[in-house]
Amino acid sequence: MQGNMMQMPLLISALLRHADAYHGDTEIVSRLAPGEIHRYTYRDAHRRTRRLANALGSLGVVQSSRVGTLACNTHRHFELYFAVSGVGAIINTVNPRLFPEQVEYIINHAEDEIMCFDPALLPLVEKIAARCPRVRAWVALTGAGEMPESELELLCYESLLGSHGDRFEWPELDENTASSLCYTSGTTGNPKGVLYSHRSTLLHTLAICLPDGLDLSAREVMMPVTPMFHVFSWGLPYAACLVGAKLVLPGAQLDGASLYDLFEKEQVTFTSGVPTVWLGLLEHLQSKKLKLSSLKRAVIGGSACPPAMFDQFADLGVEVIHAWGMTETSPFATSNHLKAKHLLLPEADRRRLRTKQGRPGFGVELKIVDGEGRELPRDGVAFGDLLVRGPWVTVAYFKADGDSVLRDGWFPTGDVATLDEDGFVQITDRSKDVIKSGGEWISSIDIENFAIAHPAVAEAAVIGVAHPKWAERPLLVVVRKSGQDVDREQLLGFLRDKIAKWWLPDDVVFVESLPHTATGKLSKLTLRQQLKDYRWPEVPASTALT
Repeated sequence: MQGNMMQMPLLISALLRHADAYHGDTEIVSRLAPGEIHRYTYRDAHRRTRRLANALGSLGVVQSSRVGTLACNTHRHFELYFAVSGVGAIINTVNPRLFPEQVEYIINHAEDEIMCFDPALLPLVEKIAARCPRVRAWVALTGAGEMPESELELLCYESLLGSHGDRFEWPELDENTASSLCYTSGTTGNPKGVLYSHRSTLLHTLAICLPDGLDLSAREVMMPVTPMFHVFSWGLPYAACLVGAKLVLPGAQLDGASLYDLFEKEQVTFTSGVPTVWLGLLEHLQSKKLKLSSLKRAVIGGSACPPAMFDQFADLGVEVIHAWGMTETSPFATSNHLKAKHLLLPEADRRRLRTKQGRPGFGVELKIVDGEGRELPRDGVAFGDLLVRGPWVTVAYFKADGDSVLRDGWFPTGDVATLDEDGFVQITDRSKDVIKSGGEWISSIDIENFAIAHPAVAEAAVIGVAHPKWAERPLLVVVRKSGQDVDREQLLGFLRDKIAKWWLPDDVVFVESLPHTATGKLSKLTLRQQLKDYRWPEVPASTALT
């Protein structure tokens, strides 16, 4: 016997229809250029998105067509999110920070037919356009008066919208219809595509809005600093529609001063981003002796948030929500919210829990396994390969001919982690970055976090380097803060009573900057390449191990 409930498919178009119907006068604020702010409402956005749906149809976009974007966080990119998926086509958000060859590969592999791009990215478009033969139209996301000059035949976004009416009925699609496509950027070789569905996106959106997700509501002023080309800004544009929150889109200016300006002028209460973004903001606040008057919560993911950054935000009255996920998990998998029993713990124990990557809400399951695939205990001590499963976790990569990437029904994340009895996960390393020295495993992330706590250290990275006796030993690579000084012995002395003696790096290398991926994560692959000729000093710090 089946229930007598309505059968209504979970569709992305329903999010914007809901925002229009019940939060129609709530603002979407978008910074298009320094000093140029665009304001409109969810009702305006829905009207323009219906115009865009008609315009896409005029360009030959049909169900399953791929429409690509090369764009930052603006209201026009927001409209594309909903119009493309809403008509049954697939939006492919391409990361413009990748190498041109990778951008070209993604566009061709996805078989994008229409490419929409920010005018500032015209040099990139002109470089790759001739090698993207399936693209039938390049659309500049701007008005007719700001169209860039180019030898390419470009279409104007605003002119397209202006030539179509806003009468459009969103089709009722099967909820398992593909909606969006995003490519990983942290892998070796060519990027891999992850194909999401309307159903997976709606379930993911519901999950992140829950109190044990990111705890979102109509009372928030949300400013996702996470780029909209990076796993759909962690799903936050969709979530803003679901709860009806005011949405602030920061455009391309993500330096500390520009972020602070928007935070204050728009009275932002909630934000998101990777640690490297917040380094710039915190440095700006410190140098100018500024405070944050409205910001209450910041989601930090992409890389582990150093404990020192937790403390800096806490001093500003901002709660850090540590979160973890990946392109293959849509991306939300865990967020760090303490349970009632944890509030009774001593401050030091609460802080230790808050610096973990959090615990999964309903819909996500985690486990850790050893090299033989045997499940390890959830005791917070044993660490192994982290596996995940759930309704918004991928089964296979796009165009993989049906080849599943799952291991006995679970997705192997490539992370090494611990799990405790409450489900709190702590990422100790990427599997390819774990250092094995003299038969003992060393967590590079833990060492990095302690190093960053030094007042003279801006950024730190630890990599394993081949060693004649111990197989591998940790090498600490450090960027000093501007105007600060610290040498090798001072830094090793600072670490000596904080970590196990066999974890102590054998040397410290000081550099002007560390390499990062196109999404702001530390690139240890590049760092290892840069230091491939490194040789250990004659008297390493690890002689205590002998």
